[in-house]
Amino acid sequence: MNILFLTYQGDMAGATNSICYLAAGLAARGHRVYVGCREQSLLFSLLADTQAVAIPMTFRSKIDRQCMRHIRDIVQQYDIQIINAQSSKDRYLSILARWWYKLPVKLVHTRRQKSESVGGWLQNQFYVRGTDAIVTVSHQLKQDFISRGFPPNHLHVILNGMDTKRFVEQSNPTTIALLRSKYNLLADDVVVGCISRRKKQEQLLQALALLPDNIKVLFVGIEPHCLDETAKQLSLKNTIIYAGMVPTNEVLNYYALCSVNVLPSTMDGFGLTLIEAMGMGVPVVGTRAQGIIDVIGSNEKNGLLFDNNNIAQLADKLRIALFDNKRRQELIAAGYKAVQDEFSIERTITEYELFFEQLIL
Repeated sequence: MNILFLTYQGDMAGATNSICYLAAGLAARGHRVYVGCREQSLLFSLLADTQAVAIPMTFRSKIDRQCMRHIRDIVQQYDIQIINAQSSKDRYLSILARWWYKLPVKLVHTRRQKSESVGGWLQNQFYVRGTDAIVTVSHQLKQDFISRGFPPNHLHVILNGMDTKRFVEQSNPTTIALLRSKYNLLADDVVVGCISRRKKQEQLLQALALLPDNIKVLFVGIEPHCLDETAKQLSLKNTIIYAGMVPTNEVLNYYALCSVNVLPSTMDGFGLTLIEAMGMGVPVVGTRAQGIIDVIGSNEKNGLLFDNNNIAQLADKLRIALFDNKRRQELIAAGYKAVQDEFSIERTITEYELFFEQLIL
């Protein structure tokens, strides 16, 4: 197959890793894969070591005629059969380019998180009539789109996956030891981690107000000191560490510093950070929302769930994950097994491959 992925984003986020894994994996299986993205993006640099071809593109707006012509030229030059658009600008542009230039391609949109920009009849019709299918990265996300008026038969679920080789290749005991020294973390320190962009981390600090003061907090992926005012208002005495933005190929080392990893988000379509934590042997706690439920099952076998804004419940789940040793070990074992059995990138690649092949038959 000849496949074109499009994204105007491609910077420090779980979606960037997911797109890179998918494009590289399909290319390694012999498909001709092209990825249109910004030359300055992290994704563009990550693809340099793969068999997928990164094409520098500019996405100025949702109706950028120059970008539409560029999409047309790529389709014609590389005999593209399927376009898979990943983010808002390129979703619009892919539909408009196909309509305007009558491109003989199948068009699929991938939706990775809950969107506030859908739900109106006109826009929904634009997305549905303009595409051959919409992929959602979790069953919960599919249900959200159905509730917003999308026809169920136009939505197809393919769960995100994790390249399990990363756990060996990108985690380094020496690096972990250096990070412990850098942040003054002792072997017996209790550390609650949140490795994520800004996603309601205030809830975590509110829960810490109900827990012992000696618990340390590690934030990765948010601006340093951005939660200091919240901590001050809560009179927290806990040590709060801000690691800032961390390169993708280094981030797994930060999970090794954590006693538990928390994702207090209501927007995640899947929650790749939970998969990364589980693969590193770290128990996880997440909001009972969206695709997080597809990662942490409702039976809470491989992780613990709390209801959004239920701070007391979050504190209780943290106590279990941190201090109930029997339950803690069960969560670690079940989480690791889930990563290997249910959330491998090979499974994700295979499902996309079969789905794309069915579309072009």
